[in-house]
Amino acid sequence: MAQGTEVLGGAPGTLTWLGHASVLLVTRSGSRVMFDPWLENPRSPVATDQVGALDVIAVTHGHGDHIGSVVPLAQQTGATIVCVHEMTEYFATHGLDQMIGMNKGGTLDVGGVRLTMVKADHSCGVSAAEGQPSVYGGSAAGFIVHDEGDGGALYISGDTNVFSDMAIIRDLYAPEIAVVPIDGHYNMGPREAAYAVSLLGVRRVAPYHYGTFPLLAGTPAQVADELRARGSTARVVPMEPGDTISLTESAR
Repeated sequence: MAQGTEVLGGAPGTLTWLGHASVLLVTRSGSRVMFDPWLENPRSPVATDQVGALDVIAVTHGHGDHIGSVVPLAQQTGATIVCVHEMTEYFATHGLDQMIGMNKGGTLDVGGVRLTMVKADHSCGVSAAEGQPSVYGGSAAGFIVHDEGDGGALYISGDTNVFSDMAIIRDLYAPEIAVVPIDGHYNMGPREAAYAVSLLGVRRVAPYHYGTFPLLAGTPAQVADELRARGSTARVVPMEPGDTISLTESAR
């Protein structure tokens, strides 16, 4: 594990939401993985210097609200960045070299974590210098985290709309819990998220990417209503920024 003092996150087998799309996973084996860190988001309960040790920083795509804290966190922790190949070229321009580029369908073991990159339905331009157009950043992706022990795989969708290949994610990886956006402006809203849950076959869904700004108006309660309307038994796990949930908690 990377060196540092752990000051954030729960016990092994937990997930902590840090506002917007920033999520800290502590695997059952104790590895620490940060997804899409943007700790300058207005709902973040922590600053970058409060994160502590990290083994992996996993990036779903290049929008600023998903990579805003990648560079300082990588410099601070020495964590390995995992992202689509084109994003490694972008991060290299910021002096980072502890990276592994991959693409959808690939699986790797890094920092004690096994990750599979899967499809997402979203854009992936990377903000360039102020006043300049975005540059190419490959394509957006999600991640499956394979972990030992009870509870099954974890699906971090990243920014996405619902798409029919979520049924393939279900058949190949059988995630037990999904972390999905519900804002309804840049991503799917509650209705689409409920449909995504049915395609994925997950027992629990943890909504994120909502409430950061008034435009991101979807709510977990709306997702729960949509699931009930569909006759789904899946359970919504609502979180506030800073909340930690167990990955092995019963969904019933």
